[in-house]
Amino acid sequence: MIYKRFIKRPMDFCLSLAAIIVLSPVFFILVLMIRKKLGRPVLFKQKRPGLNEKIFTLYKFRTMTDQRDEKGGLLPDDQRLTKFGNFLRSTSLDELPELVNVVKGDMAVIGPRPLLVQYLPLYNQKQKRRHEVRPGLSGLAQVNGRNAISWEAKFDLDVEYVDSISFLGDWKIILLTLKKVLKREGINANASTTMELFQGTRVED
Repeated sequence: MIYKRFIKRPMDFCLSLAAIIVLSPVFFILVLMIRKKLGRPVLFKQKRPGLNEKIFTLYKFRTMTDQRDEKGGLLPDDQRLTKFGNFLRSTSLDELPELVNVVKGDMAVIGPRPLLVQYLPLYNQKQKRRHEVRPGLSGLAQVNGRNAISWEAKFDLDVEYVDSISFLGDWKIILLTLKKVLKREGINANASTTMELFQGTRVED
């Protein structure tokens, strides 16, 4: 496909670079606020699988404190997530540094979200296909429920995107993403502050 092979990557690079330039004052303000309210480091870094399961370092703004219990272990997420951190998540401002990942070529503007490395051996053959394209800042699953739908539903939508990738499709998802971010829809899972871990898809007998 011409769009996938020759247009998508240059478009992603130009869009993300332009966004970084335009939003640079927002980046600066957020860095100062995060350092003041949550401490250092300002960035949260984590290894994630990308195109063809190649591992890369994902960048996000930190949203949690480093509060620990008397034994030195980190407290549960819901106890370390502050009101300010929750604001960053609900507005998706914590994901702005991922624009750097797009510029570098680790990610795309639109594609399946990059998940944890520990999930790689848990995917079935169909679910593994989500890695046939670069992971994205947003994707088909994010505009159809995000954390409010099951893992299996997300992966089905990811594979649907892989099979139907197009210029108009990407721009439709971009516009829907902006709408959902403004409305703060689908940010948290129904029963927890963060989405529960994927345990693998149960195979029915």
